[in-house]
Amino acid sequence: MDSSFKTFGRIALAVAICLLVGALSGLATQTSVDTWYTTLNKPSFNPPNWVFGPVWTLLYLLMGVAAGLVWTRGTGQGPRNKALALFAFQLLLNASWSLVFFGLQMPLPALFILVALLALIALTIMAFRKVSPAAAYLMVPYLLWVAFAGILNFKIVELN
Repeated sequence: MDSSFKTFGRIALAVAICLLVGALSGLATQTSVDTWYTTLNKPSFNPPNWVFGPVWTLLYLLMGVAAGLVWTRGTGQGPRNKALALFAFQLLLNASWSLVFFGLQMPLPALFILVALLALIALTIMAFRKVSPAAAYLMVPYLLWVAFAGILNFKIVELN
């Protein structure tokens, strides 16, 4: 198989997986974003609801490309496998935040998930850097957005 075709295929599959996780998270979000969420007191810097969908879509695309780049590098052992395992774990934690915050309507436990998620994203970036520096850079906007989401989540807990 042509190497560039294999690379494209792995990146496309990783992007598809990330977008699928995002879509499933979106389902949990939709259960209460127009009902329960509207009743919460939110900080003045809370973005309008329409911002979240495009931002998360872009972040899931970047995450997928990053994971795909790592997947195409090296052999199936060592740093690559560790990096991909960390990525998979943080992706599951990412989805669980939506389920807890919006699905279960529990902002405080969701905040603890975000703290753990931030740590896992940072570890994933460090692991990605060892395999593909470009992949590590692609994860930085995600880290920054989740940090912002953590501040929002904290303020929502504080205000409610």
